[in-house]
Amino acid sequence: MTAAVRAALAAVALVALLAGGARAQGAAADYERAAELRGRFAGLLAPAPRPKWIDGARVWFEGTGADGVRRFVVVDPTAAPELRRVSAPSPELFGGARPVEIRPGATPRDLVAVIDSAPFTVPLRFPETGGIARVPGEVDGAALGPGALEAPRRGARSGRGRGAVTVVIRNASDAPITLVWIDGDGGRRGYGEIPPGGARSQGTFVGHLFALVDGEGSDVAHLRVPRSGGLHSYRAPLRSAPRETGAPRVEVGFPGGALTVGRGDARRTLVESDRALGTFTGPIVRAPGGDAFVCWLVRRVATREIHMVDSAPDDRLQPRLVSKRYRKPGDELDRRVPVLVRVPTDDPADARVVPIEGLDALAPNPWRIDGPRWRSDGSAFALTYNGRGHRVMRVLQVDATTGAVTTRIDEQPETFFDYARKQYLARLTPDPDGSEDLVWMTERSGWNHLVRVDDRTGEVTELTSGEWVVKEVRELDQEEREMLLVVCGIHPDQDPYHEHFARLDIDTGALTVLTDGDGTHDVEFSPSGEWFIDTWSRVDLAPVVELRSADGERSIELGRASTARLEAAGWRAPERFVAKGRDGETDIWGIVLRPTNFDAERSYPIVENIYAGPHDQHVPKSFAVHRKMNELAELGFIVVRVDGMGTNWRSKAFHDVAWKNLGDAGFPDRVLWLRALAEHEPAADLDRVGIYGGSAGGQNAMRALIAHSDVYKVAVADCGCHDNRMDKIWWNELWMSWPIDEHYSESSNVDQAHRMEGELLLVVGELDTNVDPASTMQVVDALVRADKDFDLLVIPGAGHGAAETRYGTRRRRDFLVEHLWDVEPRRR
Repeated sequence: MTAAVRAALAAVALVALLAGGARAQGAAADYERAAELRGRFAGLLAPAPRPKWIDGARVWFEGTGADGVRRFVVVDPTAAPELRRVSAPSPELFGGARPVEIRPGATPRDLVAVIDSAPFTVPLRFPETGGIARVPGEVDGAALGPGALEAPRRGARSGRGRGAVTVVIRNASDAPITLVWIDGDGGRRGYGEIPPGGARSQGTFVGHLFALVDGEGSDVAHLRVPRSGGLHSYRAPLRSAPRETGAPRVEVGFPGGALTVGRGDARRTLVESDRALGTFTGPIVRAPGGDAFVCWLVRRVATREIHMVDSAPDDRLQPRLVSKRYRKPGDELDRRVPVLVRVPTDDPADARVVPIEGLDALAPNPWRIDGPRWRSDGSAFALTYNGRGHRVMRVLQVDATTGAVTTRIDEQPETFFDYARKQYLARLTPDPDGSEDLVWMTERSGWNHLVRVDDRTGEVTELTSGEWVVKEVRELDQEEREMLLVVCGIHPDQDPYHEHFARLDIDTGALTVLTDGDGTHDVEFSPSGEWFIDTWSRVDLAPVVELRSADGERSIELGRASTARLEAAGWRAPERFVAKGRDGETDIWGIVLRPTNFDAERSYPIVENIYAGPHDQHVPKSFAVHRKMNELAELGFIVVRVDGMGTNWRSKAFHDVAWKNLGDAGFPDRVLWLRALAEHEPAADLDRVGIYGGSAGGQNAMRALIAHSDVYKVAVADCGCHDNRMDKIWWNELWMSWPIDEHYSESSNVDQAHRMEGELLLVVGELDTNVDPASTMQVVDALVRADKDFDLLVIPGAGHGAAETRYGTRRRRDFLVEHLWDVEPRRR
């Protein structure tokens, strides 16, 4: 038992003694159970199979039968039903037979050869992570399927990591490439260069995104890490190759910010650098055929810096000043505009800049201009214009000969265009008539869907429609003219946040829903694409694994995890709970966690774990044996998590509640949800409601005591972005818009601090580089000036999420315990 737990036990014992010996809510045994909860249930889930592909249809996995014997199982879905499964004892049970080592990076043929030549007569040893490597094939100008290297997409970023795997990137090209991880916020971190013919083994997580970057700094391929990890081979750039002329390609350079062209030492300056206009820079994107390219002219402005003091550095006695470049809402932005250069004969002497006529009128105040996306014949390219304030999003097409600009897509929503999560643009391969239409993601219908746009006329055709959303385009198969989509709400009788998969025929608009189990899904296709492994679960349903055909018509259950031993040991699954929102019609979804010794005749305080960031939804949807929230519930709380209006992946109207209104945080829906919960669960005590959260959740938690102190009595706010004018520019301007107006003040916990009522603990890390720590200190200043009582915990050296550190978690827990527990347990 840790010193922290012993101290907590002593405190509880003292409270009980002072109360005349009555059992306090949350006795010593509760602390003991909470401290041991994770270990108590570790290893008790009987896991679902983890199948791996042998070939286009067959899979293998190890499993344990009802007799407790572990077996090696091969499933062939193309065989007659009675012959589909073949199994034999696992490698460990073969006695003295010499194992065959299957190493990371092996091909499916290695495994097939072992199975087919001597089935089940020699043991196989597989690595702990990464499994048998799946080789999707060489990348040679097209995306090959889920998990394979694919064409780079602007704005793509890592998803939430769902499990550790190993991927191997092999560079089969004749030039070095650099492996770059793109994190969940779009930040980039280099993982080193891979030389021609070389390979790199990289530990990572399912759903993370890596970019392969060429010598000019341009992304030439992306890899979305699949569930099986495996080997992925890069052979050639995905962009069209320049025209073969027999002469070396014209080289482009930017010495001193000027634009130069030439070959070898024979260079000439096409445009001098001009401090007032800006400097030239890459990336350089060449047209198919090589007779034109686009680079960029950038006018940089001074960037704000925030300053923090590392008061107790590890390597010295004296404090250290830490500074970080950090733009905030309203700050001036760098100006970045495209520059079109033609080299008609691939001769530097003929190179000239072609003015892009009309760009200033159609893209007058850019947050960012992205592109270009060239037509395959090099006659034109597309640019994406995202206007400052994110209320204008346009796709512009530029004639590569004249520089004339025309609008192909024009989005002007009344609120915001969610460019961070709902921006998708792809150019299709040429139709027989020569058109190269665009696929675009839009919420014009009130739901997030895909449309097809004629690249010559701008005519729009719906590809998907209905009261459900396209969450992600997982794959675009140009050859088959199909898209693999992640969709939510497609099954109206299920939780609308469950992720399902569907295949879209681009030419006909026919949609085939591939998954149907009542849960959230993840899939992995076979190398042939004819079958896929479907793994799905819910918070209250352990994983189920199925083998399904790509037409969605055939399904074989391979197995499912069992919670029998967990339940025998006292484990409780979360409860999914739904109540109506503020409009009386919309379902609001959440989960409820109870202690393992829950007594329906007692009364329990409610604690909400809040995060209302509009960029996503935040209630867990997949199965987990243990979450940190369980440890808090074990102390004698009913812990809840809810997605109110203003969060993502429902209708546009649902999402728009957040616009210029982050102070709302879905609280009108949350309050109704809590009241409905109290009617459903009489043990939930509405007189004792607490709340905690970090980052945007920290802003939300304090807001509960400002705007809804009649319901919420206690709040712990960690590293909160308490005033959206103080936080990072991209996240806050996306929802609160630009220019800065009175709505920022209305949502500010600083400006509204005088309204705070209740028990508040503010937590902040001294070196938080995500949310400026001054945001918390300005709240402190406002509370002091308003003569409000509150608690403050500053953790030296801590960064973002200080309350998630071991010490911060304990202080958060103790604060909630102190202000929500009763000495005498309430009984109904």
